[in-house]
Amino acid sequence: MTPQAMAARIVRYGELIPCKTAFIDAHTPGSDQKENFTIIGGGVSESADQHVHIKETPGFNIGAAGQPPYCVNSLHTHRTAEVFFVLSGRWRFFWGRQGDAGDVVLEEGDFINIPTHLFRGFENIGTDYGMIMAMLGGDDAGGGVIWAPEVIEKAQAHGLVLAETGKLYDRKRGETLPSGVKPMPLMTAAELATIREAPTAAIVPRFVARYQDMMALAKQQPVAVLGAQALIKDRPGFSVDFVNQHTPLAPYNTQRHEVLMVLRGHWQLSWDGGAVVLAPGDTCLVPTGLARSLSPSMTGEASLFRVRNTDDAAGATHWD
Repeated sequence: MTPQAMAARIVRYGELIPCKTAFIDAHTPGSDQKENFTIIGGGVSESADQHVHIKETPGFNIGAAGQPPYCVNSLHTHRTAEVFFVLSGRWRFFWGRQGDAGDVVLEEGDFINIPTHLFRGFENIGTDYGMIMAMLGGDDAGGGVIWAPEVIEKAQAHGLVLAETGKLYDRKRGETLPSGVKPMPLMTAAELATIREAPTAAIVPRFVARYQDMMALAKQQPVAVLGAQALIKDRPGFSVDFVNQHTPLAPYNTQRHEVLMVLRGHWQLSWDGGAVVLAPGDTCLVPTGLARSLSPSMTGEASLFRVRNTDDAAGATHWD
Protein backbone atom coordinates (compact mmCIF):
# COMPACT_ATOMS: atom_id res chain seq x y z
CA MET A 1 0.00 0.00 0.00
CA THR A 2 1.31 3.43 -0.92
CA PRO A 3 1.45 6.26 1.62
CA GLN A 4 -1.15 8.08 -0.48
CA ALA A 5 -3.56 5.15 -0.26
CA MET A 6 -3.08 4.95 3.51
CA ALA A 7 -3.62 8.70 3.86
CA ALA A 8 -7.09 8.21 2.37
CA ARG A 9 -7.87 5.88 5.28
CA ILE A 10 -6.86 8.40 7.96
CA VAL A 11 -9.18 11.07 9.32
CA ARG A 12 -7.14 13.79 11.00
CA TYR A 13 -8.56 15.55 14.04
CA GLY A 14 -7.93 18.95 12.48
CA GLU A 15 -9.81 17.96 9.32
CA LEU A 16 -13.00 16.71 10.98
CA ILE A 17 -16.12 18.24 9.42
CA PRO A 18 -18.93 18.83 11.92
CA CYS A 19 -22.68 18.82 11.46
CA LYS A 20 -24.66 21.13 13.74
CA THR A 21 -28.06 19.81 12.70
CA ALA A 22 -27.42 16.09 13.03
CA PHE A 23 -30.19 15.25 15.49
CA ILE A 24 -33.68 16.22 16.48
CA ASP A 25 -32.60 18.40 19.42
CA ALA A 26 -30.43 20.63 17.21
CA HIS A 27 -32.70 23.66 17.85
CA THR A 28 -33.66 22.86 21.43
CA PRO A 29 -32.15 25.39 23.90
CA GLY A 30 -29.36 23.77 25.89
CA SER A 31 -28.63 21.28 23.12
CA ASP A 32 -28.38 23.59 20.11
CA GLN A 33 -24.60 24.00 20.12
CA LYS A 34 -23.71 20.35 19.60
CA GLU A 35 -21.46 19.23 16.79
CA ASN A 36 -21.67 15.70 15.43
CA PHE A 37 -18.93 13.95 13.44
CA THR A 38 -19.38 10.82 11.33
CA ILE A 39 -15.90 9.41 10.85
CA ILE A 40 -16.24 5.82 9.60
CA GLY A 41 -19.55 4.41 8.37
CA GLY A 42 -22.88 6.17 8.03
CA GLY A 43 -23.41 6.60 11.78
CA VAL A 44 -26.78 7.52 13.25
CA SER A 45 -27.19 11.10 12.04
CA GLU A 46 -30.73 12.08 11.04
CA SER A 47 -29.58 14.94 8.80
CA ALA A 48 -28.75 14.98 5.10
CA ASP A 49 -26.16 17.66 5.99
CA GLN A 50 -23.96 15.14 7.81
CA HIS A 51 -20.56 14.65 6.19
CA VAL A 52 -19.26 11.06 6.20
CA HIS A 53 -15.47 10.94 6.10
CA ILE A 54 -14.98 7.23 5.28
CA LYS A 55 -18.06 5.38 4.02
CA GLU A 56 -16.61 1.89 4.38
CA THR A 57 -18.05 0.06 7.38
CA PRO A 58 -15.80 -2.48 9.13
CA GLY A 59 -18.57 -4.12 11.18
CA PHE A 60 -19.04 -1.03 13.34
CA ASN A 61 -19.26 2.75 13.02
CA ILE A 62 -16.95 5.44 14.41
CA GLY A 63 -18.14 8.93 15.24
CA ALA A 64 -17.68 11.76 17.70
CA ALA A 65 -19.58 14.48 19.53
CA GLY A 66 -18.16 17.90 20.31
CA GLN A 67 -19.89 20.22 22.75
CA PRO A 68 -19.15 23.46 24.60
CA PRO A 69 -19.55 23.50 28.39
CA TYR A 70 -22.97 22.47 29.67
CA CYS A 71 -24.36 21.60 26.29
CA VAL A 72 -26.55 18.50 26.67
CA ASN A 73 -27.20 15.54 24.40
CA SER A 74 -30.85 14.62 25.01
CA LEU A 75 -32.27 11.35 26.34
CA HIS A 76 -32.26 8.51 23.84
CA THR A 77 -31.52 4.82 23.57
CA HIS A 78 -30.06 2.50 20.92
CA ARG A 79 -30.78 -0.94 19.53
CA THR A 80 -27.07 -1.76 19.35
CA ALA A 81 -23.92 -0.85 21.25
CA GLU A 82 -22.95 2.74 22.01
CA VAL A 83 -19.43 3.02 23.40
CA PHE A 84 -17.47 6.19 24.20
CA PHE A 85 -14.10 7.40 25.37
CA VAL A 86 -13.34 10.97 26.38
CA LEU A 87 -10.86 12.61 24.05
CA SER A 88 -11.00 15.98 25.77
CA GLY A 89 -12.96 17.72 28.48
CA ARG A 90 -14.91 16.46 31.46
CA TRP A 91 -18.23 14.73 30.80
CA ARG A 92 -21.23 13.58 32.79
CA PHE A 93 -23.17 10.61 31.45
CA PHE A 94 -26.63 10.09 32.90
CA TRP A 95 -29.45 7.61 32.33
CA GLY A 96 -32.98 6.56 33.27
CA ARG A 97 -36.46 7.45 32.07
CA GLN A 98 -36.05 11.00 33.36
CA GLY A 99 -32.25 10.98 33.26
CA ASP A 100 -31.97 10.76 37.03
CA ALA A 101 -31.60 7.03 37.72
CA GLY A 102 -27.80 7.25 37.77
CA ASP A 103 -24.79 9.12 36.45
CA VAL A 104 -21.02 9.07 36.24
CA VAL A 105 -18.37 11.72 35.51
CA LEU A 106 -15.63 10.73 33.08
CA GLU A 107 -12.28 12.41 32.57
CA GLU A 108 -9.95 12.34 29.56
CA GLY A 109 -9.22 8.77 28.49
CA ASP A 110 -12.05 7.18 30.48
CA PHE A 111 -14.20 4.63 28.64
CA ILE A 112 -17.87 3.69 28.94
CA ASN A 113 -20.10 1.08 27.30
CA ILE A 114 -23.72 2.12 27.90
CA PRO A 115 -26.11 -0.86 27.85
CA THR A 116 -29.00 -0.92 25.42
CA HIS A 117 -32.57 -0.50 26.67
CA LEU A 118 -31.53 2.42 28.88
CA PHE A 119 -32.34 6.03 28.11
CA ARG A 120 -29.09 7.96 28.26
CA GLY A 121 -27.71 11.43 27.70
CA PHE A 122 -24.45 13.27 28.27
CA GLU A 123 -23.13 16.76 28.81
CA ASN A 124 -19.76 18.47 28.81
CA ILE A 125 -19.24 19.77 32.34
CA GLY A 126 -15.69 21.01 31.72
CA THR A 127 -14.55 24.58 31.23
CA ASP A 128 -13.84 24.40 27.48
CA TYR A 129 -15.01 22.70 24.31
CA GLY A 130 -14.78 18.93 24.72
CA MET A 131 -15.06 15.88 22.52
CA ILE A 132 -16.04 12.26 23.03
CA MET A 133 -15.29 9.55 20.49
CA ALA A 134 -18.01 7.00 19.80
CA MET A 135 -18.15 3.39 18.56
CA LEU A 136 -21.52 2.09 17.38
CA GLY A 137 -22.42 -1.54 16.73
CA GLY A 138 -23.23 -2.92 13.30
CA ASP A 139 -22.52 -1.89 9.72
CA ASP A 140 -25.81 -0.05 9.40
CA ALA A 141 -26.38 2.12 12.48
CA GLY A 142 -28.90 4.33 10.70
CA GLY A 143 -32.27 4.54 12.40
CA GLY A 144 -30.71 3.27 15.57
CA VAL A 145 -31.60 6.25 17.77
CA ILE A 146 -34.83 6.03 19.75
CA TRP A 147 -35.70 9.36 21.39
CA ALA A 148 -37.58 9.89 24.62
CA PRO A 149 -41.06 11.22 23.75
CA GLU A 150 -40.50 14.61 25.36
CA VAL A 151 -37.39 15.16 23.22
CA ILE A 152 -39.46 14.83 20.04
CA GLU A 153 -42.18 17.08 21.42
CA LYS A 154 -39.72 19.81 22.41
CA ALA A 155 -38.04 19.63 19.02
CA GLN A 156 -41.34 20.16 17.22
CA ALA A 157 -41.87 23.32 19.27
CA HIS A 158 -38.55 24.60 17.91
CA GLY A 159 -39.19 23.76 14.27
CA LEU A 160 -37.71 20.29 13.80
CA VAL A 161 -39.86 17.32 12.82
CA LEU A 162 -38.53 13.77 12.68
CA ALA A 163 -40.23 11.66 10.02
CA GLU A 164 -41.09 8.00 10.43
CA THR A 165 -38.29 7.39 7.91
CA GLY A 166 -35.75 8.71 10.43
CA LYS A 167 -35.06 11.89 8.42
CA LEU A 168 -35.26 15.39 9.91
CA TYR A 169 -37.29 18.21 8.38
CA ASP A 170 -36.63 21.80 9.47
CA ARG A 171 -39.60 24.17 9.33
CA LYS A 172 -37.17 27.08 9.78
CA ARG A 173 -35.85 26.22 6.31
CA GLY A 174 -39.35 25.91 4.90
CA GLU A 175 -39.18 22.11 4.84
CA THR A 176 -42.30 20.01 5.30
CA LEU A 177 -42.97 16.30 5.49
CA PRO A 178 -43.41 14.76 2.02
CA SER A 179 -46.86 13.60 1.05
CA GLY A 180 -47.66 10.26 2.62
CA VAL A 181 -44.86 10.47 5.19
CA LYS A 182 -45.91 10.67 8.83
CA PRO A 183 -44.01 12.04 11.83
CA MET A 184 -42.05 9.57 13.90
CA PRO A 185 -44.54 8.08 16.38
CA LEU A 186 -43.85 8.59 20.06
CA MET A 187 -43.01 5.55 22.11
CA THR A 188 -46.14 4.00 23.59
CA ALA A 189 -46.68 3.36 27.28
CA ALA A 190 -46.03 -0.33 26.66
CA GLU A 191 -42.77 0.42 24.88
CA LEU A 192 -41.66 2.82 27.59
CA ALA A 193 -42.33 0.11 30.17
CA THR A 194 -39.60 -2.01 28.56
CA ILE A 195 -36.99 0.71 29.20
CA ARG A 196 -35.19 -0.23 32.36
CA GLU A 197 -33.87 1.90 35.19
CA ALA A 198 -30.36 1.24 36.50
CA PRO A 199 -28.69 2.72 39.57
CA THR A 200 -25.16 4.05 39.33
CA ALA A 201 -23.86 1.08 41.33
CA ALA A 202 -25.18 -1.29 38.64
CA ILE A 203 -23.46 0.50 35.75
CA VAL A 204 -20.13 1.93 36.83
CA PRO A 205 -18.35 -1.23 38.06
CA ARG A 206 -19.29 -3.26 34.97
CA PHE A 207 -19.38 -0.75 32.14
CA VAL A 208 -16.75 1.91 32.93
CA ALA A 209 -12.96 1.64 32.56
CA ARG A 210 -10.78 4.44 33.95
CA TYR A 211 -7.79 5.74 32.02
CA GLN A 212 -5.38 5.53 34.93
CA ASP A 213 -6.36 1.91 35.57
CA MET A 214 -5.76 1.02 31.93
CA MET A 215 -2.39 2.79 32.00
CA ALA A 216 -1.37 0.83 35.09
CA LEU A 217 -2.40 -2.50 33.56
CA ALA A 218 -0.73 -1.94 30.18
CA LYS A 219 2.84 -2.71 31.25
CA GLN A 220 3.53 -5.95 29.36
CA GLN A 221 0.80 -6.19 26.75
CA PRO A 222 -2.23 -4.25 25.52
CA VAL A 223 -5.27 -4.29 27.79
CA ALA A 224 -8.49 -5.87 26.55
CA VAL A 225 -11.03 -3.16 27.44
CA LEU A 226 -14.17 -4.45 25.73
CA GLY A 227 -14.76 -8.06 24.77
CA ALA A 228 -15.64 -11.53 25.98
CA GLN A 229 -12.66 -11.65 28.37
CA ALA A 230 -12.03 -7.94 28.91
CA LEU A 231 -12.33 -5.32 31.64
CA ILE A 232 -15.84 -4.69 30.29
CA LYS A 233 -17.27 -8.08 29.37
CA ASP A 234 -19.48 -7.62 26.35
CA ARG A 235 -19.72 -8.92 22.79
CA PRO A 236 -21.38 -6.16 20.73
CA GLY A 237 -19.81 -7.10 17.39
CA PHE A 238 -16.46 -5.43 18.03
CA SER A 239 -13.66 -5.51 20.60
CA VAL A 240 -11.50 -2.71 21.99
CA ASP A 241 -7.90 -2.87 23.25
CA PHE A 242 -5.88 -0.18 25.03
CA VAL A 243 -2.27 0.30 23.92
CA ASN A 244 0.28 2.61 25.55
CA GLN A 245 3.97 3.47 25.34
CA HIS A 246 4.86 0.32 27.30
CA THR A 247 3.08 -1.98 24.85
CA PRO A 248 4.16 -1.08 21.29
CA LEU A 249 2.96 -3.52 18.66
CA ALA A 250 5.64 -5.48 16.81
CA PRO A 251 4.94 -6.37 13.18
CA TYR A 252 1.72 -8.36 12.96
CA ASN A 253 -1.05 -9.17 10.53
CA THR A 254 -4.77 -9.70 10.91
CA GLN A 255 -7.75 -10.39 8.70
CA ARG A 256 -9.89 -8.38 11.11
CA HIS A 257 -10.93 -4.84 10.28
CA GLU A 258 -8.91 -2.65 12.61
CA VAL A 259 -9.35 1.01 13.57
CA LEU A 260 -6.74 2.95 15.53
CA MET A 261 -7.97 5.92 17.60
CA VAL A 262 -5.17 7.96 19.16
CA LEU A 263 -5.75 9.44 22.60
CA ARG A 264 -2.37 10.82 23.66
CA GLY A 265 1.08 11.17 22.16
CA HIS A 266 2.19 10.51 18.60
CA TRP A 267 2.32 7.02 17.08
CA GLN A 268 4.18 5.77 14.03
CA LEU A 269 2.22 3.27 11.97
CA SER A 270 4.61 1.37 9.69
CA TRP A 271 3.99 -1.16 6.93
CA ASP A 272 5.79 -2.56 3.90
CA GLY A 273 5.56 0.44 1.67
CA GLY A 274 5.53 3.33 4.06
CA ALA A 275 4.99 4.88 7.46
CA VAL A 276 2.82 7.62 8.89
CA VAL A 277 2.54 9.42 12.21
CA LEU A 278 -0.85 9.55 13.94
CA ALA A 279 -1.60 12.38 16.38
CA PRO A 280 -4.18 12.76 19.19
CA GLY A 281 -7.71 12.66 17.81
CA ASP A 282 -6.69 10.97 14.56
CA THR A 283 -8.55 7.87 13.38
CA CYS A 284 -7.11 5.28 10.98
CA LEU A 285 -8.86 2.36 9.27
CA VAL A 286 -6.05 -0.14 8.58
CA PRO A 287 -6.65 -2.50 5.64
CA THR A 288 -7.10 -6.19 6.42
CA GLY A 289 -4.19 -8.47 5.61
CA LEU A 290 -1.61 -5.68 5.76
CA ALA A 291 1.39 -6.37 7.98
CA ARG A 292 1.83 -3.42 10.30
CA SER A 293 3.66 -2.25 13.41
CA LEU A 294 2.87 0.54 15.83
CA SER A 295 5.14 2.43 18.20
CA PRO A 296 5.34 5.87 19.84
CA SER A 297 7.25 8.33 17.69
CA MET A 298 8.29 10.46 20.68
CA THR A 299 9.21 9.84 24.29
CA GLY A 300 6.68 10.35 27.04
CA GLU A 301 3.11 9.22 27.61
CA ALA A 302 1.26 7.81 24.63
CA SER A 303 -1.97 5.85 24.36
CA LEU A 304 -4.58 4.75 21.85
CA PHE A 305 -7.57 2.47 21.45
CA ARG A 306 -7.58 -0.34 18.87
CA VAL A 307 -11.03 -1.43 17.66
CA ARG A 308 -11.62 -4.68 15.75
CA ASN A 309 -14.67 -6.36 14.33
CA THR A 310 -15.60 -9.75 15.83
CA ASP A 311 -17.82 -12.63 14.78
CA ASP A 312 -20.42 -11.70 17.41
CA ALA A 313 -23.71 -10.21 16.29
CA ALA A 314 -24.15 -6.48 16.96
CA GLY A 315 -26.76 -7.22 19.58
CA ALA A 316 -28.18 -5.77 22.74
CA THR A 317 -26.39 -5.53 26.06
CA HIS A 318 -28.49 -5.58 29.22
CA TRP A 319 -27.22 -4.29 32.53
CA ASP A 320 -29.19 -6.78 34.67
